[in-house]
Amino acid sequence: MVVRRFAELRHPQVPQLVSESSVFIQPIGAVEQHGPHLPFVTDLLIASSVAEAAVADRGDELDLWLLEPLAYTKSNEHAHFPGSVWLSVETLLGVLDSVGRAVASTGAKRLVFFNGHGGNTALLGVACREIRLKYGLMTFLMHPSIPPDHGGASTQDELGMGIHAGLHETSMVLHLRPDLVAMDVAARNVPGWLADNEHVRFGGGVSFGWLADDFGPDGHIGDPTGASAELGKSLFEAAVGRVGEQLAEVARFSFER
Repeated sequence: MVVRRFAELRHPQVPQLVSESSVFIQPIGAVEQHGPHLPFVTDLLIASSVAEAAVADRGDELDLWLLEPLAYTKSNEHAHFPGSVWLSVETLLGVLDSVGRAVASTGAKRLVFFNGHGGNTALLGVACREIRLKYGLMTFLMHPSIPPDHGGASTQDELGMGIHAGLHETSMVLHLRPDLVAMDVAARNVPGWLADNEHVRFGGGVSFGWLADDFGPDGHIGDPTGASAELGKSLFEAAVGRVGEQLAEVARFSFER
């Protein structure tokens, strides 16, 4: 598998290989608690693995360049749990601005933030517009899959609330790094009372601020007990294919008509 990693270039190669048609992809994860059964690195692992596979599949065709992943991001909803590491809003916006400035200096015109942590989403939307205004880049926000609390799919058994270390996320890590998963302590934690709400709920029309410990002491929200590496493999392969299709559209996107 050959991945077009920008950091592995030498600087004289930049004007030779990077052009206005190039698409830079910045994987963004988190280092935060994922309940008793998943590692801190979960979001970073999923985002970087899907991005790497998608670039390996379609990098030459679409002129994709993979940037090194950002590990520490906006994770203070997990501040109650020792070991979670997060940046302030101001620091993360500054880091994203610096990434945009650096990408713009290469002559490329497209930058994708590939986000594996739902807590980053609102801030990344702000960064996309700020970088567009400041550096003229076309900016995009993508995910390995849309988080359920942002309107994405979750299993019926999880009542649409498998948002953090639930069935799908646990299955993905079982596929990618089974050695990091402790299924013997995996347990269901689905706040059924929230599912009774029509509007104020995950993925509902009214969003709300929440902290991980608002839903119990274990830090996860969902039901990982039925997770499997087989399901994780199918989810991973589907994500890589879908992301490749999305990147193809990004590569041909333009405001010019």
